[in-house]
Order: sequence, then structure tokens, then C-alpha cells
Amino acid sequence: MLLLILVTLLWAFSFSLIGVYLAGQVDSYFSVLTRVLLATLVFLPFLNWRTPPRTALTLMAIGAVQLGLMYLFYYQSFLLLSVPEVLLFTIFTPVYIALIYDLLARRFSFWNLLVAAIAVIGAAIIRWNDLSGDYWKGFLVVQGANLCFATGQVAYRQFMQSSRARTEPLPPRQTFGWFFIGASIVASIAWVALGAPKYPSNVAQWGVLVWLGAVASGVGYFLWNKGATQVSPGTLAAMNNVLIPAGLLVNLLIWNRDADLPRLLAGGLLILVAVVLSEWHSKRR
Repeated sequence: MLLLILVTLLWAFSFSLIGVYLAGQVDSYFSVLTRVLLATLVFLPFLNWRTPPRTALTLMAIGAVQLGLMYLFYYQSFLLLSVPEVLLFTIFTPVYIALIYDLLARRFSFWNLLVAAIAVIGAAIIRWNDLSGDYWKGFLVVQGANLCFATGQVAYRQFMQSSRARTEPLPPRQTFGWFFIGASIVASIAWVALGAPKYPSNVAQWGVLVWLGAVASGVGYFLWNKGATQVSPGTLAAMNNVLIPAGLLVNLLIWNRDADLPRLLAGGLLILVAVVLSEWHSKRR
């Protein structure tokens, strides 16, 4: 839980940084490629090149979906929607996590779905403002990102927990580089095929890309996925929406954007209730 909270605070800055410094100013495919390549460089020195092929290929596939494909959808959404709208449409991620987890486990957990639904309602209370007129395309793009992120989280959690039963498993820091290599392959293909010569033009934009790549992506995704293996599926689902009030607080405190504080408090408390309920149910079991 502590790891998920720390990464949430880390990622709370990402929405605003992308919206203020990168969206519409730097080619989205170049931004994605830069982020995943920098994240790969962070873990390359730790990578064990003798990782069993099955483990390496599985982590590459998870990284390609959770990070590579997700970022392609995610960055495109900022060209179609405002930052508040992107935040709003991410509220469905917990539901996807609950449903995908139960699908892989070949069972249905009403509790997981209930916790996810409470978290979604809390996030909706915070961010349900007037939407722009033509937003359905943007909505679908964000749902593509949500599905990729949810699938990757559940797949990594399941894979790492199953690998614990093997003899002498490698430490995650020695194998997580494969996760970013898989994402880099997807990002490279997308940039070559669809990228435009629209690169950062000032130090601030390069600095934001370095921060997002090395820290938010590199360190952030490693800690988030590690934390995902240490909590219940319901808690993981609910924690995905804690980012919304955190992101709004960053907007309010640093960029002085308007925020409805009563709704922020009400929605944040409801999300917190979802997390507490999930933890209570997990410990009771």
C-alpha cells in the first residue's frame, strides 16, 4: 500500500506537466518513445541477460501493453480532450481491473466490483464537470489507455505471484528492464510509422521529458507494479482512482487552477472509503 501511495504522489504531477508543456507542442509519439527509452536506460544496468526466455518474453509483452500501447492512447487523448476530461475518463480503470482479474481467475467477485464501483463514483463526484461538445472520440481513446493499463497491472501481479513458486526466482529489479524493452519496441514502431518532426524546442520541455521518463516512468512503474503484487485486487482497483484527487491538488497548489474543494473532499473521502473497505475485507479473509 505504501508503494502505491508514494507512486500516486509521484504521478500526480504527470497530468499537468503533459498538458502544460507537451500536449500539442511536442509530437506525442516522440514523447512516448523518449519516456520509455529513458525508463529502459534506468533499469538496463540491473538487467540480468540470463533471464529465462519465458520470463523475459512475458515481461516484454506486459510492458508492451501496459506501458507502450497505453502511452500511445494516453498521449493522443491530450490532443482531443482537456486535462480535466482526461482525468474524468480514467475513472473506469478500477472496474476494468476488477473484471479482468476475475476473468483470469475464472470466477466472479462481487466485492472487487463493488469496491471498484465506489472508487469510480468518488472520482466522478470530483471531476464530473461540463464536457466539451465532441468528446466521444477522446473518451474511446482514454478507454483504450485504461484497458491497457488495467490489463498490464493484473497480468504483472498474476505472473509475479506465480513465479514465486519457482526455484531461485530472480529479483524484480534484475528482470524489470524487459518490461521497458517491450514498451520501447512498441513505441519505436509507432514513432517510425506515425511520428512527426515536432521535437522539444526549449529546456523546460526536455526537462519534463527527462523527469517523466527516468523518474515517473522508470522508478514509478517499477514501484507501482511491485506494490500491485502486495495488495488485494480490490485495493489495487481503488488505488487507481486516488490519482484523480492527487492530480487536482497539484493543479490547485502549483498551477493555481480552479478546483471545487467540497467536491474534491467528498470524492476523495469516498475513494478512501473504497480503499479501507478493500483492506478490511482482505484482512478479514
